[in-house]
Amino acid sequence: MIYTVTFNPSLDYIVSVDDFKLGLTNRTSSELMLPGGKGLNVSMVLGNLGIDNTAFGFAAGFTGDEIIRRVEEMGVRAEFIRIREGFSRINLKLKSIDGTEINGCGPDISTEAVEQLMEKLDGLREGDVLVLAGSIPHSMPDDIYRRIMERLDGRGVMAVVDATKDLLVNVLEYHPFLVKPNNHELGEIFGVTLRSREEVIPYAKKLKEMGAVNVLVSMAGEGAVLAAGDGNIYQAPAPEGKLVNGVGAGDSMVAGFLAGWMERKDYRHAFYMGISAGSASAFSELLATRTEIEAVYKQMQD
Repeated sequence: MIYTVTFNPSLDYIVSVDDFKLGLTNRTSSELMLPGGKGLNVSMVLGNLGIDNTAFGFAAGFTGDEIIRRVEEMGVRAEFIRIREGFSRINLKLKSIDGTEINGCGPDISTEAVEQLMEKLDGLREGDVLVLAGSIPHSMPDDIYRRIMERLDGRGVMAVVDATKDLLVNVLEYHPFLVKPNNHELGEIFGVTLRSREEVIPYAKKLKEMGAVNVLVSMAGEGAVLAAGDGNIYQAPAPEGKLVNGVGAGDSMVAGFLAGWMERKDYRHAFYMGISAGSASAFSELLATRTEIEAVYKQMQD
């Protein structure tokens, strides 16, 4: 079974505003409300690929109720811990001004709620997969990823970590099966700027030397690089297509890689599935469907 954890899920309110003007009343020309958060995105794309999985997370207030409702409506099993105070965050994303968004804070997560999550994770068994993805609320301990990995150490659980800087580096000693920084995040870890796939390769190898089994580096329009557990380096340019929505593309890549690995236990196939899922989501208004992913995969094979 695959489990994902989203520490700070959201309702993403995605709007377009024609001719946006500061200081004036603006009206939307389109609106979309979706459950958000990196772990949830992984869960939803896995679900689209027909892979059963369970989403762990924290939910508070009426927004938390709506996140759970929408996630379950999409066919994902949601085992969220209820927070008594506050409400789950709403993130406002303004499509008509690229990259402009206002993200909420989310509720305070108590020590007791964190322990409830830990007890759920204690139920994972050998062969299960755990995806830890995204930022953590300010109220949570900043070593929470490391504490989870330490707790699961030696139990045969395959861990996937998609996080930035210290959250990622601090878990490498526990040999996560997969880490997925983008090229900017990878560069930030080592204090360098990485623009090309050739520049990424030596630093992806360094993360492997530090403990990761597989290092998958997403590079938007430049494609991706995989420093794989079999010792090989796989790289590919980005598939051709029109960028529609970059939100969730990296999470879709994680889901595609996992789906490909579980299907064939073949790194090249998993790599191509990761790129195909990430690109298909980038080319779509919503997270990629199986049909969309298969179409991009076929393009990569041609």
